[in-house]
Amino acid sequence: MIRPASIILLAGFLVAGLVVGPIAAQTLPEAFSTGPAIPDHGPVAPQPEDAFNLVPGEQYRVVFDVASGSKDEHALNRRLESVARFLNLHARAGIDTEDLQIEVVTHGGTTFDVLSREAYRKRFDVDHPNADLLKALQDAGVTVYLCGQSASAHGVAPEELAPGVKLAHSAMTVLVRRQSEGWVLLP
Repeated sequence: MIRPASIILLAGFLVAGLVVGPIAAQTLPEAFSTGPAIPDHGPVAPQPEDAFNLVPGEQYRVVFDVASGSKDEHALNRRLESVARFLNLHARAGIDTEDLQIEVVTHGGTTFDVLSREAYRKRFDVDHPNADLLKALQDAGVTVYLCGQSASAHGVAPEELAPGVKLAHSAMTVLVRRQSEGWVLLP
């Protein structure tokens, strides 16, 4: 027997697929554009002024748990791009980005997404699809961590990380600590 909650959850996944699908395929409707916080990443669509929003002037601390990204290998990580989208949509809606303290913890399937350009090219012999996005996020004040356990499991040395990416004892450590400090988790 299918429970009503399961139907709602399934409907949510289907709607998310309809929303994310066009973005992932780079066929954005004209209403979508990037910026102002991250100029070349994180496309968003304008919303009415009375749309539910964060409270201007309040401080927010948000940690993104990024364990997966894109189905395609060597593609832009859609979960990392969601961080840019979060910054852009709130900046457009009048939220001062100085009021948004954002951290990202990567692990599992995103381990290689936070390598330096050189390390990525050496491993895969292709350009790093996330290098510009990582730099843009960090330039906007986002702190990026890589799970040390994932790094070890994938044979990634600390010197292979992109500039500014920090190694954490584990992703779980970052998530537990930040939540105990009152940060909001966006899984």
